[in-house]
Amino acid sequence: MPDAPLFLLAILSLNVALAELLCRRTFLRHLGTALVVIVVTAVVANLGLIPTYSDEIPVYDGIFTFVAPLAIFWLLLGVRLKDVLGAGRSMLVLFSIGAIGTTLGVVVGMHVVGGEQAFGELYFALGGMFVGTYTGGSVNFNAVALEYEVVKEGALYAGAAAVDSLMTTIWMAVNLLVPRVLGGIWPGGRAGASAQASAEPELGIEDDTEALHPMDLGWLIALGGGCVVLSNFLSRWFAQNTSFAVPSILILTTIALVLAQFPFVARLKGTRLLGMYAVYLFLAVIGALCDVAALQSIGALGTNLFFFVCVVLAVHGVFVYGAAAIGRVDPVVASVASQANVGGGTTALALARSLGRVDLVLPSILIGALGSAVGTYLGFLTASVLLS
Repeated sequence: MPDAPLFLLAILSLNVALAELLCRRTFLRHLGTALVVIVVTAVVANLGLIPTYSDEIPVYDGIFTFVAPLAIFWLLLGVRLKDVLGAGRSMLVLFSIGAIGTTLGVVVGMHVVGGEQAFGELYFALGGMFVGTYTGGSVNFNAVALEYEVVKEGALYAGAAAVDSLMTTIWMAVNLLVPRVLGGIWPGGRAGASAQASAEPELGIEDDTEALHPMDLGWLIALGGGCVVLSNFLSRWFAQNTSFAVPSILILTTIALVLAQFPFVARLKGTRLLGMYAVYLFLAVIGALCDVAALQSIGALGTNLFFFVCVVLAVHGVFVYGAAAIGRVDPVVASVASQANVGGGTTALALARSLGRVDLVLPSILIGALGSAVGTYLGFLTASVLLS
């Protein structure tokens, strides 16, 4: 069966290896492994060699549920807080501006495409779903969809999910290219590093190459698995026993940062190797989400959804990059903040690595966790007040 777990894992891993090979030996090095692995897997999935994404496929669901948190945990074990505090403030401001731009973009987009005439009586819920997903991720997308029963409208829900995944990939390409195209003319000249990187990008081959002993591997898997379980348990406990909810990814981030300061953990080998492999597996599943056939099958609805999301992201981009230009902030910081909005913390950290900014990995994860925490609230606010 083509959806057998071992077969799927083999193909996804092969896509990771192929993306790395292409980025090392072809002109695709300027795109970076993160984007190439998404595109390669999207092509493979749409050719029918592997299934496009479905909740009923255990490998895909397991990578979203367990591998993505493990990627964040392992990469954070190598973080030193003193190296990232400066970049975090600018990114937090731009992330907040980006969330405002997304919200305004949804309102504008609904007016442009015709709202209820284009999407039916659940147009307001659809708007809330896109505010949620472009603030914090698919968890918020589905939370709003479930509350307003959009999931029962098969064509609308499936079309929205297909357009969301397609445009997330396209927007990642935009965020990757903007610093490299505009770095040399950015206001204030603060993107010199970006401009230099655009000439010959740093592939991070040496950084990602580590000698890994079985003892280190055992410790990393034990720590990762144990801390993911602990963070999920604590998140459920807070939800059941207190008046506020704490996202599990935020708890996991805190645990990882605390552990990273202990010399024993800092000496473990393989954190970057395992972390980046887990990130690329997650991005491969993002590529499998890009189901072109599903988008084509819904006809005019798909066209309206695509145009609507283009307007949303255009307004979002004007807000984020406009604010960065006015404030003379490095466009790389703006790109990573925007990616944290649109794609979540995991894709943002991959983008930061692709742009050669390891110092932005932690801020991208932290604001991605913040987006997961507030995205649902902002989505419901949009659906119930701004579009109602």
